[in-house]
Amino acid sequence: MASRLYTWGRWAARRRGRVVAVWLLLFAVVGGLGITLHGRQSTEFSVPGIESQRAQDLLESKFPAAAGGVARVVLAAPKGGTLADPETEAAVAAGLEKAASVPGVVHVSDPAATGTVSRDGRIGYADVHFRQAADEVPQSAKDALSEAMDGARDTGLQVEFGGSAMQPVTEVGGPAEIVGVVIAFAVLALALGSLVAAGLPLLTAVLGVAIGVLGVQFVSRFVEMTSTATVLALMIGLAVGIDYALFILSRHREQLADPEAEVEDSIARAVATAGSAVVFAGATVIIALAALAVTGIPFLTIMGLAAAATVLLAVLVAVTLVPAVLGLLGERLRPRAPRAERPGRPAGAGGLAWAGIVTRRPLIVLLVGVVGLLALALPARDLRLGLPGNASQPAASTQHKGYDLLSEGFGPGFNATLVAVVDTGGMPAADRASKVAGLRTALAADPGVAVAAEPVTNEDATLAVITVVPATGPDAQATTDLVHRLRENAPDIRGAGGTLYIAGATAAAIDIAGKLSDALPLFVAIIVILALILLTVAFRSLLVPVKAALGFLLSVAASLGATVWVFQDGHLNGVLDIPSAGPVTSFLPVLLIGVLFGLAMDYEVFLVSRMREHYEHTGDAAGAVTQGLARSGRVVGAAALIMVAVFGGFVFNHDPIIKSIGFALAFGVLVDAFVVRMTLVPAAMALLGHRAWGLPRALDRITPDVDIEGAKLPPRTAPARDGGHSRGDAAPEAEAEAGAEAAPESEEDLSGKDDLSDKEGLSGKQGHEGMEDREVSLR
Repeated sequence: MASRLYTWGRWAARRRGRVVAVWLLLFAVVGGLGITLHGRQSTEFSVPGIESQRAQDLLESKFPAAAGGVARVVLAAPKGGTLADPETEAAVAAGLEKAASVPGVVHVSDPAATGTVSRDGRIGYADVHFRQAADEVPQSAKDALSEAMDGARDTGLQVEFGGSAMQPVTEVGGPAEIVGVVIAFAVLALALGSLVAAGLPLLTAVLGVAIGVLGVQFVSRFVEMTSTATVLALMIGLAVGIDYALFILSRHREQLADPEAEVEDSIARAVATAGSAVVFAGATVIIALAALAVTGIPFLTIMGLAAAATVLLAVLVAVTLVPAVLGLLGERLRPRAPRAERPGRPAGAGGLAWAGIVTRRPLIVLLVGVVGLLALALPARDLRLGLPGNASQPAASTQHKGYDLLSEGFGPGFNATLVAVVDTGGMPAADRASKVAGLRTALAADPGVAVAAEPVTNEDATLAVITVVPATGPDAQATTDLVHRLRENAPDIRGAGGTLYIAGATAAAIDIAGKLSDALPLFVAIIVILALILLTVAFRSLLVPVKAALGFLLSVAASLGATVWVFQDGHLNGVLDIPSAGPVTSFLPVLLIGVLFGLAMDYEVFLVSRMREHYEHTGDAAGAVTQGLARSGRVVGAAALIMVAVFGGFVFNHDPIIKSIGFALAFGVLVDAFVVRMTLVPAAMALLGHRAWGLPRALDRITPDVDIEGAKLPPRTAPARDGGHSRGDAAPEAEAEAGAEAAPESEEDLSGKDDLSDKEGLSGKQGHEGMEDREVSLR
């Protein structure tokens, strides 16, 4: 892999103008398609096959009037007043009459006629039924509905909105996200010591993620996807795009610290070594995201594939556009002076010092780290899954205010309203009314039910709908238990020739959570097995993959524990602007496992590949741990801080789903990079010693050698001074071809030196080791 990427990186640097032009052309084409031909993105999470979705499909086919989107107009009179006051009643009636004329509206209920008014007469609601499905109601209709109630507001009434048709649109690009990018730039500037170098990863990452997000918007014209898919693609694509460019750029500048290093050759070597780690780590992210398809949930599959496509673009940008831009910048990226000549501590001293601390008492470090992570994971024992409702919307939003008013006027269970859908088509016509009435009586008798309304049937009386109001709120465990108990009435109806479904938004959230809980063990197994296989191939080791997989599981557990502690238990609500505590978003654990697996393998590959590189050259297992951490710890730390900054910016997004995903990923990356990869990994590697790099003979024969460390690269190209321009600019084509052709010969020369205990083989690497050692001292 390294030899091919070397040739590719050199070609990209030499053909830099063409490469940049191709990417800009791709951006123009995809951008034009995404902006002009984008599709509609849904705000609903539907899962085919679950009971609530089957009920919704049945309503759409047999009772369309009950299947459309609903906007609930919540009305509250001032303190001391009631909705029955003549002036107030007239204003409400006039507003609802205007609402009935809004395009797409098929029915508007009257609170006075239907009795949907609280006992004290101060709070009431009217349901506005649309012909279209909830996520198909246009924004113009929602705006017109709000304007229709202006007269009611003028009389002093508080008017808020809820219902399935009034779900807020997910928005990104606010101040918090921008602050995250600014922090990422500051981290890059400190890590690279150059504003020009710091801007390069941001520039290339933004271009790649822009192509990815605009492409996702174009694809939404043909594939139904949620708005969360676009935000996830933006979040992950931006983070990994910056990190991947940073890995290659930092390796390039590290090599340019040697005044004799030639720019074009350095670019090719950076792509061959750091680029190999990028390709390998990017592949793990892509596979992990694509593996979301095993859940069998379409919206989650599309979400994973959209994010995976954006990560693929980030990898392609890193190994093509980044070397081209490095070629354009040429000598301007070379450090001003060799690092050994700079005052203060030499670069890498912090990493060496930390490595010394970690490896001095590795067993104690391991025990303390593992116990600490397990302590963070403890709250995850009480994990409850669900979908955020209006209570999770920002406190200033009309959805949250409407939720609070309905809870105040009708009790907490009113916002958890369930719908019992009864298909009576198989019953004798004479028995339908009595059987449905008996079912309503049975539902109302449940101690968890506050109200069971009178049945409403379609025109041919083959479908009945019974509205059931629980006594508890939508996020309560008692409501989940109630849904399962109500479904126990299904056999009685089935015996009479009918079918009972318990549906509604609350039931759908419970069904989706159950579906994802069932898929979670299989998904975790696939991810862990994948980690073992990929890392075995990368490092030709058996113990390194096992250690990496265990560390990943610890990171996931700690992140889930922290997410439960904050979002479900209600801690830090004020700091993070979380309106109310509630269950964790049902698909967050699966998404967290998939994304964090890929990001954890990023750091594992980049960190351990430097350890293996040193071990391959010296055979010194202890030195490989300290030198690997010293040479890559700073870059891994900077990359992790960038990830945390980007993900952390989304914590302050108003959308409760995006907020929880951003927090879980930011915390997970922070723990995985600094606790697991930079603390527990070197401690474990120090304990394992030479055993860490062993591979059983039978497995060794069938494991491909991908050479992500660049051990088989051609010799360094001799420098060619040209008056301050890139040293590769004037190099003839024949020289590049000769360098590329040297790779097979170098591979053959090195093939007999696998036995690091062979002194003759080690001495054959002496010149190269000397160069490596000098690079370490310069850093």
